[in-house]
Amino acid sequence: MASFQFPKQHFDYFLLLDFEANGDHKIIKPMEIIEFPIVKVNAKTFEIESVFQQYVEPEVNEICEYCTKVTGISQDMVRGKPHLRKTLQLVDEWMNKEGLLKDGVKFIFVTCGDWDLKTQLPRETTWFNIPLPQYFNQWINIKTPFREVTGKRPRGMKSMLHDLHLTLDGRHHSGLDDSKNISKILRRLAEKGFVYKATGWHD
Repeated sequence: MASFQFPKQHFDYFLLLDFEANGDHKIIKPMEIIEFPIVKVNAKTFEIESVFQQYVEPEVNEICEYCTKVTGISQDMVRGKPHLRKTLQLVDEWMNKEGLLKDGVKFIFVTCGDWDLKTQLPRETTWFNIPLPQYFNQWINIKTPFREVTGKRPRGMKSMLHDLHLTLDGRHHSGLDDSKNISKILRRLAEKGFVYKATGWHD
């Protein structure tokens, strides 16, 4: 029996990303990323090949109780960790080590919603006057292909997993666990024949 073949994709790798940030933007300003995870998925096999995960110490406000309750991330866990500027350097080093920055290698970030790369990262890098690497300028919001494949309105990661008969593994609102769960959605939609394309971008 022939092994299952995923449809040929436009990319070599998908990079699943789901930030956790400090508090509610209505209360804490600026809202700062406190967990920066990336899960590297091979676009031919849809298997996870590598993981990057970094806790990030906020520069302005300490982590609030509400944030710790939701994410499980406390101020003690991020104390002494890199700020965002250094974290982005570590991301770049990891991507280079993984061969993602070689000429001809095509990759794209995948998020659950547009907030991570449309709003939060550009807003925070602007606040701290940090250059934003161009590879963050386009992404796939997994909710869009979910809607195209299922015809259902995506309400969130948990509901999408449920509708696709997938389990939620780990802790919801752990950035790394959520990124891995999004990779399961990515794989299941590809099993249904979906070919991915960018859904969001900055000019």
